[in-house]
Amino acid sequence: MAARCVSRVELTVSCENLQNRDLGSKSDPLCVLQEGSPGGQWCEVDRTERVQNCLSPQFAKKFVIDYHFEIVQKLNFGIYDIDNGTMDLSDDDFLGELECTLGQIVSSRRQTRPLLLKDKRPVGEATITISAQEIKDNRVVSFEVEARKLDNKDFFGKSDPFLEFYRQTESGWELAHRTEVIENSLDPVWRPFRIPLQSLCGCNEEQTVKVHFIDWV
Repeated sequence: MAARCVSRVELTVSCENLQNRDLGSKSDPLCVLQEGSPGGQWCEVDRTERVQNCLSPQFAKKFVIDYHFEIVQKLNFGIYDIDNGTMDLSDDDFLGELECTLGQIVSSRRQTRPLLLKDKRPVGEATITISAQEIKDNRVVSFEVEARKLDNKDFFGKSDPFLEFYRQTESGWELAHRTEVIENSLDPVWRPFRIPLQSLCGCNEEQTVKVHFIDWV
């Protein structure tokens, strides 16, 4: 019996220099992944989280997709400024997109491309970076994290801390996980959470991991 020519791939997305579409603050971007069907239609696969007030977001949520070696899989990464709680994108500001194949991403492992408008013109200096790694290990790491006596960064009230976990890659530090924000606390206790070992350290248990404590603004 022939081996199945398929593997499971994790895609990590970040952007730089997005255009600002908000008044009085910065855009709140998220990324929507769509896959092209044989009939030419686009089908939504998944969405990242929304990153508030940020023009160079690193998205913590990964896209997981099956890579079929002998099939051309067309992908569209659309970036939108989200200012409401609905799933409908028609009332959100479009910040640019990238169309490519999954094979192009997997073969290069990491690529940075300009974000384009629907008419294929570049969106200023905005870029999107996508990195791919094959999922070979399904283990996860469970965390229970709390902190005590954090430095207060706010003039009124207390800090609103959250955590970001980064894994070390050949091209630098890559965001693996972002926790929820604990409002108005210098002694925060975060909800228990789990991070796939693949995302956290590439399944190398000796790999260095970096953790940032950040005050949400």
